[in-house]
Amino acid sequence: MASLPNTSYRATPEPDRRGRKHRRMADVLPDWIRSDEPEHKDKPPRTRYRTVWISDVHLGTPGCNAELLFDFLKSIQCETLYLVGDIVDGWQLRKGWYWPPRHNDVVRCILKQAKKGTRVVYIPGNHDEAFRDYVGLDFGGVELLPEDVHVTADGRRLLVLHGDQFDSIVLYARWLAFLGDSAYTLLLKSNAAVNWVRRRLGLPYWSLAAHLKKRVKNAVAFISKFEEVLAHAAIERGVDGVVCGHIHSAEIREINGVTYYNDGDWVESCTALAEHADGRIEIIDWATHVAERAKQAAAQPLHLVAPALVPAE
Repeated sequence: MASLPNTSYRATPEPDRRGRKHRRMADVLPDWIRSDEPEHKDKPPRTRYRTVWISDVHLGTPGCNAELLFDFLKSIQCETLYLVGDIVDGWQLRKGWYWPPRHNDVVRCILKQAKKGTRVVYIPGNHDEAFRDYVGLDFGGVELLPEDVHVTADGRRLLVLHGDQFDSIVLYARWLAFLGDSAYTLLLKSNAAVNWVRRRLGLPYWSLAAHLKKRVKNAVAFISKFEEVLAHAAIERGVDGVVCGHIHSAEIREINGVTYYNDGDWVESCTALAEHADGRIEIIDWATHVAERAKQAAAQPLHLVAPALVPAE
């Protein structure tokens, strides 16, 4: 995996809340992460959630919808933020460096939330598997864990993990996964081109990749089988449900007495999962939200029109 901007991380280990030793890296983060942007007094209030899950961001690739993700992160406030794998795409960064400023903004925004008291948990996936070597450490207030069990406000226990360990393509035929990843990268480039044209025509975001995937992957029952395997793993672990990512398909459904949750992705559908104060969990479709917000703004008198995206702090 290609490395982030070169920084020496030398810190004295200190005990965490469970008494384990871990290294704190907040004091030696690079300047592009640590720098704060000015506050905007006219920004709209943030929506409060108890917990938010996002995954499959794929920072470091042209397919990452960093603009929409940044807008989403600036629009919410939560007690716990789960990063459920594939946040950084090491497979693509290994092939060539791609890291525009907005990707810096996303990282900075996440670290700023951690600094302000949000518990941020990073569970690496297969595209950012290099971070699995550092589970148990603390990076700028972000906990790196292999998996976690989240307890909802209404007392349900949910296993949280990326999900790639249950994907037979990744687990047993790794070269096929890389082959598929190359084809998928080409598809995402086509997706970017389609949406460039749509923006020029004043049309909202639409995912060509998600549209095609529903026809191909559903034809081979891949998504359905993946969901069933994850639900079975939850049953074996004695929990009430499972939260995962990996397959870029947001979903909430009951399977054999447990609840399967998938938070989707930020290269195709731009979705997240959010838990409310009462324990209720829903899928947030941010691309649709932004499109509806733009329609409402267009319908308002000119002097009342709000900006389409939340301004940077």
